[in-house]
Amino acid sequence: MTTRILPAVGDPDAARSLTDLLGRLPDAEPAPPVGDSTSLVDMLARLAAQSLDELPEVVLVHELVGPVPALELIREVALRFPAVGVVLVTADTSPGLYSAAMDSGARGLVGLPLTYEELAQRVQGAAGWAAGVRRHLGHGPEAPYGGPGGTVVTVSGAKGGVGTTVTAIQLALASAASGHSVALVDLDLQGGDVASYLDVQFRRSLVDLAAIQDISPRVLQDAVFNHETGVALLLAPAEGERAEDVSDRLVRQTVGALRQRYEVVVVDCGTHMSTANAAAIELADTTLLLTTPDVVTVRATKRMVRLWDRLQIRKAEETVTVVNRHTRGTEIQPALISKITATRVARSAVPANFKELQGVVDAGRMQDLEAKSTVKQALWGLAGELGLVKDPPGDARANGGRFGGGRRHGRAK
Repeated sequence: MTTRILPAVGDPDAARSLTDLLGRLPDAEPAPPVGDSTSLVDMLARLAAQSLDELPEVVLVHELVGPVPALELIREVALRFPAVGVVLVTADTSPGLYSAAMDSGARGLVGLPLTYEELAQRVQGAAGWAAGVRRHLGHGPEAPYGGPGGTVVTVSGAKGGVGTTVTAIQLALASAASGHSVALVDLDLQGGDVASYLDVQFRRSLVDLAAIQDISPRVLQDAVFNHETGVALLLAPAEGERAEDVSDRLVRQTVGALRQRYEVVVVDCGTHMSTANAAAIELADTTLLLTTPDVVTVRATKRMVRLWDRLQIRKAEETVTVVNRHTRGTEIQPALISKITATRVARSAVPANFKELQGVVDAGRMQDLEAKSTVKQALWGLAGELGLVKDPPGDARANGGRFGGGRRHGRAK
């Protein structure tokens, strides 16, 4: 996919240097530089008036572009043209300026003097973010993996014990088994059990990235555990009190970097709301909310949906509710849950059969769950329904294939 790049550079020498490097980037289509902030905003406004598709994916703002200060210009572009990824080009790469640039809406920062590798990395990250926003707005490539960046799915629980972690793990395993590159993030920061369920002993975790100013795919390599199943794991901290070190900014950067490296990113958000998992839910292409068919949990599901809506994290109609421990005899069926919560309910309901899970849970070997397990079949069918596998199981195909509905684009414990 071609990435269109619009540089905003006031100095002619800096413009030539930047244009030269941009011309070397693969699949890049750099436009002639604009020389000032007014020209940049006017050009973007003209393009947006024609169509969202006419806007460049990436805008590079040089620190000396003027007359509007660079950070103010970035804030204006980010607010007026949210489908454009903005990158600041500056000689000041201090943590203070980086933080200010991110707060203004920048998707990255490139230091001066320019280097090819850093420029390519930041442009790629900003382009992936822009592509995701455009899919959410109904523009851009419809194929889930056709553009830069993969698909992000979050899994949350209406309350404790509804099956969030088991669901997240099985979705990741199903996607990896189909041939996708998959990352599984444990964002249940105070009580994450992904490592326990998959028999993993690994000292690094998400919190180790907290001191990193710029989370890139390369930086992730040291923090990610490559599991025997082929799933890359980014684990919750072993010490629950360190959860407060994981900010929403860290989550946004980390999810963005993972999206660039993997075709599918599954995030276990647990059951407790925080700014960290709220950021993941807001960024996700598809958000799942786990419930069980009982009055208390369905009420908790409704409360969670309303909370997300009040916080403007996710609308009810953009949330997919998954019914776990479903039985035909219960009075509360998926259709009623959909009516009560105003959400869409996944067609793949997960049957109540904990006996199938008991052995692998106790052994910490969730990857060894037998293929004939009805729970596994339902969850892998859900993966097919969500479009997370290359070759969905027959049941998922019969159920209608990919289940859309992500906020960003129209891309058990």
